[in-house]
Amino acid sequence: MIAEELRGDRVVLRLAGPADAGILTDIVNSPGVVEWWNEHPYDEILEDVSASDETFVLYRIDLAGDEGSVATVGLIQYSRELDPQYVHAGIDIAVLAAHHRRGVATDAIRTLARHLVDDLGHHRIVIDPAADNTVAIACYSSLGFRPVGIMRRYERGRDGTFHDGLLMDLLADELR
Repeated sequence: MIAEELRGDRVVLRLAGPADAGILTDIVNSPGVVEWWNEHPYDEILEDVSASDETFVLYRIDLAGDEGSVATVGLIQYSRELDPQYVHAGIDIAVLAAHHRRGVATDAIRTLARHLVDDLGHHRIVIDPAADNTVAIACYSSLGFRPVGIMRRYERGRDGTFHDGLLMDLLADELR
């Protein structure tokens, strides 16, 4: 079951579609985000927002502003492993730098994690920030994610070299 909309305390996660590809491309390629996500062309984002199925879903993160205005300030996505022996979900998130350290990512992740646990029955969720992304790691830790281990030379960076990643996981009863 793919939820069209998930409501948090401050954010609304709305299922992304082709019309959102432009704004989401701008977000992942913006300063403060692209350093962790690398550059993603419009066509790649368009393909991602058009590919939602039971194993991969992408939401835009909307934040209410003054006088009822709504701004899209990020994206959050999940992937699901459905093999009964290894069933779990993974989350990725990108939030505009102007909204870092303001609780937006925390609320978005908590909202999506609750959906994955309560509605889709997952007992375990993983997230994999760059090992040197201390701000993201602090955010995820505050929600109950725990370090599992360093994945050496895990992801190619903008400089062309591979960088370490940190695998973190959260069990359903640990979500804060």
